[in-house]
Amino acid sequence: MTALEMVAADWIGLHPEYHAALADVDQALAAVYDVDAGRANPFLHLSMHLSISEQFSIDQPRGIKQAVELLAARRGSLHDAHHEVMECLGEMMWTSQRSGLPPDGGQYIEAVRRRATRD
Repeated sequence: MTALEMVAADWIGLHPEYHAALADVDQALAAVYDVDAGRANPFLHLSMHLSISEQFSIDQPRGIKQAVELLAARRGSLHDAHHEVMECLGEMMWTSQRSGLPPDGGQYIEAVRRRATRD
């Protein structure tokens, strides 16, 4: 496996709720993951884990590594921290799309830091 595939496999391993959905590749690719029908998209969820892992590994945007480390220490779990960071990442992307402005990495990091300092 490539390094990226190994990281992906690790995150998949932490999500047994997706194992059945991902077991049949053709079925997984053909599925419609409609949130209104209560179907979470495992590809979106896992790709966000991969995005955050990559951001963390290269500290881009600068400061994200420290913010994630603080949040993980506060929550006692990198996995739980990732799920909170996903909310911040999703909000940053949504705001960017709605405003037509580039994603604001500074606000994203501040949102993660705020989560790391609250109970």
